[in-house]
Amino acid sequence: MPPIKAKNTAERGTGAKSKASAAARPPAVTRIQREKQDLILEAALDVFSLHGFRGATIDQIAEAAGMSKPNLLYYFPRKEEIHKRLMVEMLDIWLAPLREMDSGGDPIPEIRSYIRRKLEMSRDFPRQSRLFANEMLQGAPRVVDVLEGDLKQLVDEKAKVLRGWMDEGRISPTDPYHLIFAIWATTQHYADFDVQVRAVLGPDLNGEGRFEDAARFLENLFMHGLVPRNV
Repeated sequence: MPPIKAKNTAERGTGAKSKASAAARPPAVTRIQREKQDLILEAALDVFSLHGFRGATIDQIAEAAGMSKPNLLYYFPRKEEIHKRLMVEMLDIWLAPLREMDSGGDPIPEIRSYIRRKLEMSRDFPRQSRLFANEMLQGAPRVVDVLEGDLKQLVDEKAKVLRGWMDEGRISPTDPYHLIFAIWATTQHYADFDVQVRAVLGPDLNGEGRFEDAARFLENLFMHGLVPRNV
């Protein structure tokens, strides 16, 4: 009898743990809930990219999403939660082009492709770029851990790749970190200062073709400085 009693006790304990684990798991998000969250995030992206975190309000986001404030707060109880979700998703997209730089590839085509991918990001995701720029201007209080963590780790990794190509004589020696910064600055300019770019270019040059013009110019600018002189 004692062994049977011990077995039953263990089974009861296992069942209790399973129930506790199930209770601890967050409920699955339904399709409708996901659609509502996406609607809110899309509206919030407009508001945050225009006003920044400090200037944006829940009321503005609710109005842009076409829903009541109480309804919005059901999905996101705090403005910080919406902003953090956007920043996490945006950083994952924003860093993808750098992740794609292949250490086993030919340096010049790899760097040229990186420049083009960054310009495509500025063309296709201008609001995300401005969201990021606004956060940086405020001192990045909500994403500094990501900048000092995942971002730094990725840049360190790619700087090592660039330095390796330089040591092999495949590209001209320069500071790999400042090379990456320069590519960021010149490509993201076309998203963050889009109004200025279009105003200066005028109606004849400010169409979608401006990104191709920029790509050719930046490729020539960077490649001219990076191609080894003995090539």
